[in-house]
Amino acid sequence: MTKQKILIVEDEEKIARVLELELSFEGYEVGKALDGLSGFQLFQEQDWDLIILDVMLPGISGIELLRRIRSVDKHTAIIMLTAKNSIEDKVSGLDLGANDYMIKPFEIEELLARIRANLRTQTPVQVVEKHDEWMTVGDLQLNEVTREIVRRDHAIELTPREFDLLAYLMKHERQVLNREQILNAVWGYDYYGDTNVVDVYIRYLRNKIDKPFGRALIHTVRGVGYVVKDSK
Repeated sequence: MTKQKILIVEDEEKIARVLELELSFEGYEVGKALDGLSGFQLFQEQDWDLIILDVMLPGISGIELLRRIRSVDKHTAIIMLTAKNSIEDKVSGLDLGANDYMIKPFEIEELLARIRANLRTQTPVQVVEKHDEWMTVGDLQLNEVTREIVRRDHAIELTPREFDLLAYLMKHERQVLNREQILNAVWGYDYYGDTNVVDVYIRYLRNKIDKPFGRALIHTVRGVGYVVKDSK
């Protein structure tokens, strides 16, 4: 059986070494970089199943490295490591497509659990012809294969996380979904974050999907959650 490959990009050499030893012991094939530029080079040279990425890096920051990776790779799982505990840092990383984050210092067992969870929820990249079609709710259309969104012939640009959230809501058109359901489906079954992040991303979507067009498709059901439907 082929070992799953994990890339560590962490400038604190002691932490990077501990992670390398622990992950190798767990049976993963491990690569390591101590700065952002070396990390990006390793990312380009090999295929990885998961990347552990520190926010504060010399050369280029972890956020900039995340941006570069997501510009060419929407699928590889990425866990951010940060010494900061502000909602801005969390939302920034998640908004750019990180799958999860951990605050330093952390317990290695919790990191290992999150790694297993993110690896379980990653879907192999493959194009299945029957899925190459548009989902439609009212005048909004979304294509999961080409990752295009169109409303009234206007193309709409979304971040990777916003796109995944909208796709999940549209797949469950007219079904009221609570925050836990959405968090589990879009951020991962073992995601440990605050459910408030769902409200933040619903607001982002409304600003791009609903407000410019004068008719809401994303609705709040008080005390329950959210639903996408055409109520005209």
